[in-house]
Amino acid sequence: MEINLEIGLSGEKSELVTNDNTAVKYGSGDVPVYATPALVGLMEGASINAADRFLPAGFCTVGIRMVLDHTAATPLGMTVTARSRLVQIDGRRLVFEVEASDERESVGKGMHERFIVQMDKFMSRVSGKQG
Repeated sequence: MEINLEIGLSGEKSELVTNDNTAVKYGSGDVPVYATPALVGLMEGASINAADRFLPAGFCTVGIRMVLDHTAATPLGMTVTARSRLVQIDGRRLVFEVEASDERESVGKGMHERFIVQMDKFMSRVSGKQG
């Protein structure tokens, strides 16, 4: 397996805030603003966009850790953009700095770890949990 990842690779992902990604919809709060779980997913998506395109066929990354400060609320109708930068490679473990902003301000930052897996082997292990 040849992996051509380098420190500094970056990715980005954006999402419009709608009723489908608010704290109310996720059950993570009582206000109709962009949900922290949605922000986690957006940051994971930015990290996937940074790394997975460089992996061999049949490989991908899976999230294993997220440390996040969600520092500002984003209302309906605004767009949140997450950016990710690869800062550490430790074998198959990848560490990213992640940050997000809306059109007005920074809304979050943190660290995210992903692990490189071979998809068929990974899914075989997961399927084995069902007996």
